[in-house]
Amino acid sequence: MGKNTIRISKFLSLVLRHKPETIGIELDSNGWVSIPVLLAALAANGRAISREELEKIVQENDKQRFAIQDGRIRANQGHSISVSLDLEPTIPPASLYHGTATRFLASILGSGLKKMNRQHVHLSADKVTARKVGIRHGKPAILKIDASQMTQDGFQFFLSNNGVWLTDSVAPRYIEVIEHDV
Repeated sequence: MGKNTIRISKFLSLVLRHKPETIGIELDSNGWVSIPVLLAALAANGRAISREELEKIVQENDKQRFAIQDGRIRANQGHSISVSLDLEPTIPPASLYHGTATRFLASILGSGLKKMNRQHVHLSADKVTARKVGIRHGKPAILKIDASQMTQDGFQFFLSNNGVWLTDSVAPRYIEVIEHDV
């Protein structure tokens, strides 16, 4: 993706995950907004794009952050605003992974992973993805999550449309640091 496409994608993430009011739109209870409404609001706020450009951004986004369905668009996960993604609880693999920065390790090992300003803690099924996430925040650390034991202990997991595993929190007892840069 070119620089302008990346800039538009990041702005769409802001609008569809955190601040729809930035361009004067409202998301429905499941996070959807009509594509014509979104495009008109973008244009009215000096960020006009065509439907074709929007569809290309959705298709080419390496993290598959967005979904289009029935003439509507939404973010797949990562919301800080309250939306229901209508995801069914799903049994996860035995281990999941979380990428973070080494500077957060002491806090995480003390109090666990918390959703903070999002609706869920985000986990991945592989170490490569976790490392990419960790690098975005500084010197990376990869945490292995005992999802099997969490499931046995009654925690629920959800799988978003783009393959991100979601849960409410992860207590320190389920976390093992398996890799970190110093």
